[in-house]
Amino acid sequence: MLWKCSASNYFVSYKDHTSMQVNVVEADKVTGKLNSQFKTNAIWEGIHRLGESEDSILQLAKADGIVSKNF
Repeated sequence: MLWKCSASNYFVSYKDHTSMQVNVVEADKVTGKLNSQFKTNAIWEGIHRLGESEDSILQLAKADGIVSKNF
């Protein structure tokens, strides 16, 4: 079974144990409480190894509208 990196569109094998999958939860802007909606992002180990995983997750959250564009 293959899955695809959200940042690079690289196909990742199920045997790749160094890649990660992150759920980013949306919060209500008024109350600050978490709601049940989230986005799932997969990060390939090559991006993780280069130290670019945090920036990739932030860029994906901006694209999904979870984080404001000027953050």
